[in-house]
Amino acid sequence: MFGAEKGTADRLDGKKLHIGIVQARFNESVTNALATACRAALLDLGVQEKHITHVLVPGALEVPVALQALAERDEFDALIALGCIIRGETYHFELVANESGAAVSRIALDYQVPVANAILTTENLDQAVARQTEKGRDAAYVAVEMANLLDALS
Repeated sequence: MFGAEKGTADRLDGKKLHIGIVQARFNESVTNALATACRAALLDLGVQEKHITHVLVPGALEVPVALQALAERDEFDALIALGCIIRGETYHFELVANESGAAVSRIALDYQVPVANAILTTENLDQAVARQTEKGRDAAYVAVEMANLLDALS
């Protein structure tokens, strides 16, 4: 089993990693908090500030396009998607949530680069605020662990 070969602590070493973050501006107070928590966790894991590229896009549907542009540069060990989609009164929530989620996964598979998806999908702003710090931090941990795992598997 892979875990026996290399412990989780080793997989959480970000010292040599280059990470790209794509943040949607829509629901900016939440996505800024996601980004702050994510960046702090990346630094705690040893990722160097100069090895973090952070770009902003208008909304969740634009996140995959920017992720793809970063993936095509072939400079990043992992990417992180940050956004916040809050349910409204129309079908638009389902459309944005489903399409952005599927496209983020497709980028990871097409480019064989880990993408930590922290695009929140919540019923209301209170739920988003309750999750913003934890999910931003989680995204950093997922990105670092998966980058190291894929490196060890290749």
